[in-house]
Parts: sequence; structure tokens; C-alpha cells
Amino acid sequence: MKKRITLKAITTEAKLLLIGIPLLIWTMIPIYHLFLFAISPRDSATSGRLWPKAPTLDNFEVVFMQKHHYLNYFWLQMGNSLIIAVAVGAITLFVATAAAFAISRLKVRGGRTVMNLALFTYFIPAAFLAVPMYKTMGNYGLLGSQWALILAMVTIAAPYCIWVLKQASDKLPYELDEAAKMDGASPLQLFRLVYLPLMVPSLVAVGTYALLLAWNEYLYAFLLLSNDRSMTLGVALGSFLSADDSPWELLMTTGLIYALPPAAIYYTFKRYMVSGLTAGAVKS
Repeated sequence: MKKRITLKAITTEAKLLLIGIPLLIWTMIPIYHLFLFAISPRDSATSGRLWPKAPTLDNFEVVFMQKHHYLNYFWLQMGNSLIIAVAVGAITLFVATAAAFAISRLKVRGGRTVMNLALFTYFIPAAFLAVPMYKTMGNYGLLGSQWALILAMVTIAAPYCIWVLKQASDKLPYELDEAAKMDGASPLQLFRLVYLPLMVPSLVAVGTYALLLAWNEYLYAFLLLSNDRSMTLGVALGSFLSADDSPWELLMTTGLIYALPPAAIYYTFKRYMVSGLTAGAVKS
């Protein structure tokens, strides 16, 4: 049966377009200017034109070939960002998955209290915890080590990820656990054969969330990593602003390159992000 197009539906669609199109344009303006700087020669990068007279890809060559002293460690710092982000995502996923399984399916004593106390940390802005975290890492001799940033970001990401996975886990039928136990499944087999396969969307969602959180982190990376060879590329971008005559075209080119991996990761796992995080948003 062919669906009728009503005036109400047309009006609703028009309202969405009137709101969505300006929001899209407003969101894309900074990205467009980032791209505009990246393809502009140095002498015309700040000309204010909507399109450069002579677009060029020379800026990308300078960045990739590390032809500027601010870019001496570009590939190393990009690798540092990738290693730290992947490590944070993997460790957070392991901790959050095990904790959510223990709290939701094994019903360990005090599990809910621990989860609520962990969530309580979100009442304190992460920026306020930066100095205590710096002091803590100094006490353990981890300052300047990438492990300092990895552990700090896991600490920040894990409580939310545990909560999301716990809420999603609560929606799984407990009859599956009972059936597996009747067949003689151990808790580890229950975790591996029943829990993990059913939680894949939520696992991908929280893993991606933790990875992107670490990739985009600046404050903790700036405080905990001070060596050019160990810092992330996001922190290294700040050095471009230390000169009186900053190479804005190279800064924007590097920033554009740095923004591509998280964008690719997000759009690759977008459907998992939406379904996974929504699954843990409310409890049925």
C-alpha cells in the first residue's frame, strides 16, 4: 500500500530542514577554513578569500616529509597518539567488560556500590583532577612515560564505560545464563560464549568512545608528557603557536591530518556507536 504524504509530514520535514541545514553549515564552516588554510600558500593563507588563487598541496608535502623544525617528530608523534589511543581503548574495554559482567551477571557483592562510587567521580570536572593526577604519576615515577597518560585516560573513561555496559547487560535475558549453567558452563565460559557475542555492539561503542577520548585529549597529555619524542601530536600542535610568526598553513594542515583518523574510526563504527550507547542509555 502506497503511503500517503500528508501536510503534517511535509511541515515536519520542512521544519527539520530549516533547523538542520543552518546547523550543518555552521558546523562545516570551521572544517572548511581548516581545509582552506591547508591548501593555501603561506603568503595567502590569511588573505580572507573564500578560495585561494593558487591552491597547492605543498603544505602536505612539508608535513609528510617533516621539512619544518616544528615537524621533526611528526610521524613519531602520530604513532604515539595511535599507540596511546589504542592502548586506552583496549584496557578500558577489558576493565569495563569484566566489571560490567561481574556486576550485572555474576551479581558480586558490593558491585553496584562500586559502580555508583565510580560514577560519582563524574561530578568532579576532569580538569580539576589534572593536578592530583600529575602528583600521583610523579609519586609512582611515571611522569614523562606514555603509561602515565594511558592510565590517566583509562581512569577517566572506565566509569562511564562500565555504566553503559552494565545497563546494556541488564537487558540480556537471564534465561540464557541459566540454560548455560544447566549445561555445565563455568563463569568464564558464560562470559566467553554467551556474554561477549551478545554484547558486541555495546563493546564496539565503548571501545571506540575510549579510543577517541584518548586521541583528542590535550590537558592530561600536556601535563604528563613533556618530551618531544613521547608526546602526542595533539600536544605538539601547540608548539606552532610559540613563535611570533606562526606557520598557520602548516598548523592547519597538520590539524586536518590529525582529524582524519578519528573521523574514519567514527564513521566506520557509527552504527555500533548509536546502537551500543543507546542500548545502555536507559534501563528497561
